[in-house]
Amino acid sequence: MEKHIEPRLLKGFRDFLPQTELFRRQIMRKLEKIFRLFGFLPIDTPVLEYAEILLGKGGGETDKQVYRFHDHGQRDIALRYDLTVPFARFMAQHLNELALPFKRYHIGKVWRGENTQRGRYREFTQIDFDIVGVDSASADFEILLLMFRSMAALGIENFKIHFFHRGLYNNLLKQIGLEKKSADILRAIDKLKKIGKENVAGLLEEYGCGDHTGRILEFIQPGINFNETLKNITAQIGNDNQEINRLQEIQQCIVDMDLDNFFLFDPAITRGLDYYTGIIYETFLTDMPQIGSVCSGGRYNNLASLYTRTKLPGVGSSIGLDRLIAALEELQLSKEITETVTTPLLILFLDQSLLSYYHRLAVAFREQGIAAEVFPVKKKLSAQFNYARKKSIPLALICGELEIEKGSVTIKDLRSRQSYENLIPEQAIAKVSELLPG
Repeated sequence: MEKHIEPRLLKGFRDFLPQTELFRRQIMRKLEKIFRLFGFLPIDTPVLEYAEILLGKGGGETDKQVYRFHDHGQRDIALRYDLTVPFARFMAQHLNELALPFKRYHIGKVWRGENTQRGRYREFTQIDFDIVGVDSASADFEILLLMFRSMAALGIENFKIHFFHRGLYNNLLKQIGLEKKSADILRAIDKLKKIGKENVAGLLEEYGCGDHTGRILEFIQPGINFNETLKNITAQIGNDNQEINRLQEIQQCIVDMDLDNFFLFDPAITRGLDYYTGIIYETFLTDMPQIGSVCSGGRYNNLASLYTRTKLPGVGSSIGLDRLIAALEELQLSKEITETVTTPLLILFLDQSLLSYYHRLAVAFREQGIAAEVFPVKKKLSAQFNYARKKSIPLALICGELEIEKGSVTIKDLRSRQSYENLIPEQAIAKVSELLPG
C-alpha cells in the first residue's frame, strides 16, 4: 500500500484560502491604481539571484536570514530577501531600455529566515515603489506623498509617517569620531521603539560609544514639532549642510499641502538596512503602535553602483502586505475592503442535454460584465444551492425542460428566496444587473 505523506507547512509559511486571497488581491488592486495615477509602472524580477548579487547589501543581520543554497549546477544562489536589491541589479542590466527617471512598482514575495510573530512570516509579500535616476527633494517628497495616498486609499485615518535623514547621523558620528561604528550604532538606535531607551543605551555602550552615549541619545530625542527637533539637531552638528536644506524643502511641501498632521520629523528612526544614504521613512498606525512600521523606505544613492559605473540615485518605499493586513483585521477595517461576493450568478445544471446552452447563457452574462459560472454536473437542487451558499453566490439561474419549452429562464434571488420567472435571456441579464449592488 502506498504511503501517505502528512500534509504540513514549513514554519513561517502559509496557505491562503479564497476569501483571504480575494482580500489580499483587492488591497493590491487599490494600491496599483494609486501607483498608476502617479505614473509608476510595474516590473518583476526572479525570486532567485546569484548569492553575490544579494549578500552584503542589507547588513549583517539581514545576510544571516537569507535562504542560500547551491542549485543542480552547483551555482551559489539565494532567494531574494527584499525587492530593492534585485531592483538595483535590474536597473544596471536594463539601463539602456528605460527612460530616466524611472518610476516603478513591484509586488512580489520575498523570504527571510527570521523569527515568526503576528504579521511577520518567513515568506511574505512586499509592495515596493521607487524613483531612480534623480536625487531631488521632489522625488523624496513624491514617495512620501505616495505613502500617504496608499494609507488613505485603504481607509486608514490614524497614521503617522516618520521621516529623518541618514546624513545627519553621519555628520554626528563623524564629529565624535565614531563613523567606523556607524552600522552597529544605527542598528541599535533602530531598535529604540522595540527595546526602549535604557536597552539602546546598553547596546551603545557595548559598541564602544562610551562618553558619547548620552549625546547620541540626546540627538535622537524628538522635539514638539519639526522646528524644535531641527533646532536640537543643529545645536549639535550645525545647520550649514545640504541634508538640512533637503529636509526643510520637504517639510515646506508637507505644510503647503496641509499634511503636517500625518507626518513626524523623527530622529529616532534609522532603517536597519545599510544601503540607505539620505532621507528615510517609516509609517506607524496610531491605534496599533505595537505592530511596527507598515510602510518604510528611503533614499539609496549608491546601491546600483555595485553593478554599474553609471550613477543611479534612487528613493523608494515598501509596504509589508502581511503586516498591514494583520493591522487592518485588528482595527476591523478589513470589512470595508473585503469582497463578499465572488461570483454573482450560478447557472444550475438541470438537464444534460442543455450542457452547451448553459455555457452559452454564461457567455451572454459575461459579455455584459456579469461574472457567471455553470455548475459542472447534474445534481439535486439542494446540493447546487448549498454550493452557492458556501461561495456566497446571491443569484441562481434555473433552466430545465419546462423553461426551455417556453424559451425562458428563471432568476432566483437566494438571499430573499424570491423568483423571477418567464424571462427571456435579455430580460434575465437586465434583472440580474438590477438585483446586484452598485
